[in-house]
Amino acid sequence: MSATLRHFAINADDVGRARTFYESVFGWRFDPWGPPGFYQIKNAGQGLLGALQERRELVAGVRVAAYETSMGVDDLRATMAAVEAGGGRIVMQPYRIEGVGELIYFEDTEGNLVGAMQYDPAFQFP
Repeated sequence: MSATLRHFAINADDVGRARTFYESVFGWRFDPWGPPGFYQIKNAGQGLLGALQERRELVAGVRVAAYETSMGVDDLRATMAAVEAGGGRIVMQPYRIEGVGELIYFEDTEGNLVGAMQYDPAFQFP
């Protein structure tokens, strides 16, 4: 059985700060939807819907503190520069995966870890 990433959520202590960060790094557009402080991200990829929301507790005493996904980017070095300019921090320098591409991990302004991958031109997605 195959799976396709269709939705992801960014949980933030400061939704406005996170919105500014992702607008400047990836050019994403945020549309208010549902409760106050909740946004849909509709231009993050074909067939993919994202959300930006205030960090919350799903279970009493357990705050959601995870955001795990990797973004495909055209220029890894430019992405790294944008991350740092936006207030993020590179936590793993470029790592080459032979036959696939080059991967970094960064921490956004909210403490979320995110991967960014510049795929090799010859890489074939399944």
